Amino acid sequence: MSKQDPRLHVVVAVANLPVERDRRVIRECKALEAAGYRVTVICPRGPVRLTHVPGTVDTRIRSYRMYESTGGVVSFATEFAWSFLCIGWHLLAAVLRDKAVAAQVCNPPDVFWPLALMMRAIGRPWVFDHHDLSPEVYQARGGRPGSALDKVLLRFEKWSQRSASAVVSTNESYRDLAISRGGCDPARVVVVRNGPSASEVRPVDGPPVDVDDHTIVYLGVLGAQDGVDNAILAAEKLVELRGRLGWRLVIAGDGECLQSLKALTAERKLEDVVEFTGWLGVEEIDRLLRTASVGLQPDPRSAHAEVSTMAKTVEYLARGLPVVGVDMVETRRSAGDAGVYVEHGTPDEFAAALHRLLDDPVARASMRSVALARFRNTLAWEHQAAAYIRLWGDLLSTRRDRYKTRSIARQADPVDAGQAEQRQR
Repeated sequence: MSKQDPRLHVVVAVANLPVERDRRVIRECKALEAAGYRVTVICPRGPVRLTHVPGTVDTRIRSYRMYESTGGVVSFATEFAWSFLCIGWHLLAAVLRDKAVAAQVCNPPDVFWPLALMMRAIGRPWVFDHHDLSPEVYQARGGRPGSALDKVLLRFEKWSQRSASAVVSTNESYRDLAISRGGCDPARVVVVRNGPSASEVRPVDGPPVDVDDHTIVYLGVLGAQDGVDNAILAAEKLVELRGRLGWRLVIAGDGECLQSLKALTAERKLEDVVEFTGWLGVEEIDRLLRTASVGLQPDPRSAHAEVSTMAKTVEYLARGLPVVGVDMVETRRSAGDAGVYVEHGTPDEFAAALHRLLDDPVARASMRSVALARFRNTLAWEHQAAAYIRLWGDLLSTRRDRYKTRSIARQADPVDAGQAEQRQR
């Protein structure tokens, strides 16, 4: 990148996966570019060593080798320490060499608050993009509430929020927690929801076409807390209710539980009705969801799931898919009347709800209309990007004015502008 690039330079750090697999971060980068910023992403290296973020104009990637945790407190601590050191090193280089004026970090983990304090000490804004509630994720994965580790996670979360210039929350529940549990000033906590942009979704027109061969979709990460095993067990119950013909369950995604889920499918002899696609690109997701009948959100009830917005749910709504999920606060806030809600999320409950919905084209058509309206009017990324860019505009207004003045001065008299800039330094 040319040293004469007049755009303000923002660094975005994501530690838990390569940026090419984080659609939220890609959308944020594209929004920043469109608003006139230069962007660099620091992230773990994927299978292919990319140098630019897919789908962006010129957002660079500074990648590092990912440490693979083997489970357990020591292994996770080592992973977090490695992420901290790598991101800290690349951030320092971006500030000193590439003149970065601000940074955003996306959790998990919540260990980057010392870097926030460093950046703010030198007058550079720091944004905390709150993707996950680390204490609740720990509990959902079998951790004990109130344990020493749980208390450490709570403390790190609070420090991450309090040390930031601003906090970006993915929904209203996260915002409420940032204010009540994190002690943040409400004026510096902004809601920016997850979800695809309208440009990623081909227009969905007309009523749904009733089909004899239904596709039920699970889209997302295959983690221990995501309940995908319940989706497979629900497929087993659905076989009992409607046989093996006329429907299939497609599991689109990847994660730590992929092999165990495939083993469960083979053990229950469901290979003919359960299909695994692996990780899909944007166009492949759009194609799959446009031909599906129902989107499944099998996340079991937990303190984390209750207040979290699942990105997959908004993906379903964007294509007019009815959603079947457990009755939780943020699930209802997202799907509204486009959802069918079960109480506990047992395989029997999911199977019964799916069976009724597949046999009711009128209900599916009504829910389709609600889903499309919710996406178009509220949930599409274009609505979220506006709030996101306003936040950056507020944080960098002084620097933006200074850069505009310098740019105009360079055009008028490059020599005098350079001398004036040296005097300011």
